[in-house]
Amino acid sequence: MSLITSLARLEAVATGRAQPAATVRHRHLSQRPLVLVPLTTAGEAGAPLGALVGTDRDAPRLLVVPQPRDRDLRFAFLADLADIVLPYIEGYADAVEAAERTETDPETGKRVKVEVELCADAPQLIVPSRAGIEFVRLLGRSMRFRRTAEQEPDTPYPAPPRVPLLGRWLTHYGERARVPGSSLLLAATELLSRHWATGQSGLEDQHLGALLAWIDPPEGSSGAAAAREAELARDGDGQLLCPPAGPATDPAFDNKLLAPAIERYDRARTALAAAEDGLEADSRLGALTRAEEEIRELVARVTLPTWDRVWRGLDLLRELPEGSRVEERWTRDRWSFTGHRDRVLAGEPPQPRRDDAVTAANKLAAREREQARLEAQEALDDPLVMAGRRLAGEAFAGEVTDVTMAYSEGKRPSPRPLVTVRTDDRPHLAERAKVYRSLGGRPQAAEFVEYADEDADGAVVVLRIVDKMGRGKEPEEGSVPVKGDRVCFTLFEHEQRGGAKLPDPEDTPWTHGGPPGEPVTEAADPLTEEDVL
Repeated sequence: MSLITSLARLEAVATGRAQPAATVRHRHLSQRPLVLVPLTTAGEAGAPLGALVGTDRDAPRLLVVPQPRDRDLRFAFLADLADIVLPYIEGYADAVEAAERTETDPETGKRVKVEVELCADAPQLIVPSRAGIEFVRLLGRSMRFRRTAEQEPDTPYPAPPRVPLLGRWLTHYGERARVPGSSLLLAATELLSRHWATGQSGLEDQHLGALLAWIDPPEGSSGAAAAREAELARDGDGQLLCPPAGPATDPAFDNKLLAPAIERYDRARTALAAAEDGLEADSRLGALTRAEEEIRELVARVTLPTWDRVWRGLDLLRELPEGSRVEERWTRDRWSFTGHRDRVLAGEPPQPRRDDAVTAANKLAAREREQARLEAQEALDDPLVMAGRRLAGEAFAGEVTDVTMAYSEGKRPSPRPLVTVRTDDRPHLAERAKVYRSLGGRPQAAEFVEYADEDADGAVVVLRIVDKMGRGKEPEEGSVPVKGDRVCFTLFEHEQRGGAKLPDPEDTPWTHGGPPGEPVTEAADPLTEEDVL
């Protein structure tokens, strides 16, 4: 936690209202996101009880599993979920634009630019909390290897058509959510807590109702009091007025309302199965329908408040202007979506249960690289974030007090102007340390030369500009600061470099899954019509 964030939390406690942690929005928000509010039963991981899902805030679709332990009812729930989610995803698969991508020529081994298709936009999924993202990943893992009756006629528990395809997409979205800065799958609590600092802990921020209470408390109430009421207030029956945001349910709801309702549903279903004639069956069918409708009403009762709060959170986020580099990160999300679309269309098998050593290492390196890039871009987009980096000694800002032209030594001297900056910050500059500033959206590097002066109020720093000045003997206009300019230099790089190239998966040593040439332990699933868009 940065010093700026700590100060903002202290101010939130003092004022009773959440304080801004950013001046711009650092994540992309689609104009038509798909909101998913899942609900699970206690005691069995991944057993869905119901969900609210849709793109229209005024007309959500309610899906319910009256008996979560019943495999057929769970498959029916997943089939209904696929009928909602897959058309939404497929609606973005056909609209494409031409784009260039650098690839390795298989004949020459050189890197060349090729023109490929890039989806013009990508579908975005939003869940209430981080636990919802983990539930999406769990659903994807449980669905993508299911076999349908068409794939295996003798399978004992065939999945409905297109359920495996939904599992592949949810797995991709769950994996993409682990990439820092990605916006394909977002949690409302993480979005809000990134842009506002509350007076409660990060764990308490995962309660969407309490988090919104700090950000937008009711008239005449403080954030702390409103958050306490959102967490603890109950009605006359002992039920929470603000049910938890996410898959988990409240124990009082489980014990007093849900469990008896499911028990009545089980009794009604058993009675219907034991009916001896049509008249008796009709009567007992009505009792079963009433029991199922009771469970639907209970699920709607605990999910609708969260549904409304997710959309309220999106409204608050849309009031912030989008950061200048958010679109660049969203373009990488579009590449990710397009790549998975192409893999599905090409008939490739589902994602493996376990990554091989090279794939796992590449994923880890990519996430580390994206984390560093995200931190740099957020600081460059947002003065408030940059202030935190300045307080940490990772950047400094000040006024240019002098510029002296100098040149490098050699047969063809290049301009190396010396720039003197007066700053009130205390950067951690080592000898010949590299610093960077944004010049027209590109990083310009400079080298620390010396401290011309240093006291308790700041320092006078002498820097040598080393690039982005053109190829001529004199620097191009605007490429070198002039006296009186306000500049900001960072000690961190603005663009992250790629790591060392890893071997191909089939060339990994025995310590990482080899030796090469061994047969694949898990055969790929055969391609069926349900596996493609």
